[in-house]
Amino acid sequence: MTAPATAEKFKKRIVSLDQFRGYTVAGMFLVNYMGFFVVCPVVLKHHNTYCSYADTIMPHFLFAVGFAYRLTFGRRVQTDGAVSAYLRVVRRLLGLVLVSLIIYRVSPVAKTWEELQSLGIWNAIADPLKRNWFQTLMHIAVTSLWITPVIRSRASVRIGFMVLSAVAHVILSYYFYFTWVNSPPNGIDGGPLGFLTWTIPAIIGTLACDWVVEAEGLPRVKPILFWSFALMLLGWAISCGTRLYDVPIAAQSAPVNQRQKLASHPVIPAEAQWTAKVGEPLSAYLAEPPFVKPPEQEQRQWNYWMMSQRAGTLSYLVFSAGLSLFVYLLFHLACDRGNLQIPLFRTLGTNALVAYILHDLVGEAVKPFTTRDAAAWYAWGSFVLFFWITWLIVRHLEKNKIHLRL
Repeated sequence: MTAPATAEKFKKRIVSLDQFRGYTVAGMFLVNYMGFFVVCPVVLKHHNTYCSYADTIMPHFLFAVGFAYRLTFGRRVQTDGAVSAYLRVVRRLLGLVLVSLIIYRVSPVAKTWEELQSLGIWNAIADPLKRNWFQTLMHIAVTSLWITPVIRSRASVRIGFMVLSAVAHVILSYYFYFTWVNSPPNGIDGGPLGFLTWTIPAIIGTLACDWVVEAEGLPRVKPILFWSFALMLLGWAISCGTRLYDVPIAAQSAPVNQRQKLASHPVIPAEAQWTAKVGEPLSAYLAEPPFVKPPEQEQRQWNYWMMSQRAGTLSYLVFSAGLSLFVYLLFHLACDRGNLQIPLFRTLGTNALVAYILHDLVGEAVKPFTTRDAAAWYAWGSFVLFFWITWLIVRHLEKNKIHLRL
């Protein structure tokens, strides 16, 4: 493709990306609000030991971020030059870090000035750094900063960078990180080093951008369909390592105070764990598929190979990256080829940051009038009210062409 043609492609808004992002925002509304209620279906709640529908939402965001970052950065380089583009994007991402620190509120770390002085800087910020601050927006900002050096590189370089990031996460988890992020106060969404594996859906998003933008005419579907399923299958295959942490039947009846939730060797199993599986049928090595709840901790200890959003494990992010690619492919077929455009997804997808900030505020306004054990009709009714109010405000901003982007 010639340079002018590429530049022209960069200027076009990709409907499927807006629709995919809008779907993701709507999904976030659903799981974040309904997860509060007892009547919420299990698949809509976040879990620490397997991948539910709720756990697929954040990888979709990182996929969309990678796609849009590759697209908009290419556009910025075309118009402003490389140096200006890099400076601008770093400023904007640091701005998003600042927004994250403001949005993700922290409870008072001390009751008196004397107590605050005695804590010191590190002890004062240690818990918020591990838990409060590193949520979706912070992960988007830090992951984007992390992949910035390779955002313009060819596909092989980006894939290599993704693999090295994943390997670094496994090594650090082996030495300390998996146990640390799962120890009180527990981390959120992979914790401070989660960007290493959040890089996976982000880089896959950049590759999807190449697939759409650089194709002559309509891009080929079969290769993307193949790689989406290959990634999902690979993620599940990696998760099969969790079966090495099955607790022997004889040890399952141990007193509660003697049970250990986290495995002593969560990344590389002890020799006894390997030998215990020798001679067992193939089914004993296969993990439950995604969206299926695994045994409780009495039957299987927590380990790095399970799909865990809290720990940002490799199996979880590889599978989710493949799923994001597949879901985006569906939107590409429906929107870019079939001219389908859902107004709700357009509204939420073109002003996603505003929708994200507003949904917490509206939720805090509605939830005081509900209870965790509310009847199903009341819980779902309050969700409809919450969703409608949030959409109404975002739609008003859209009508007035007001968009917030960082």
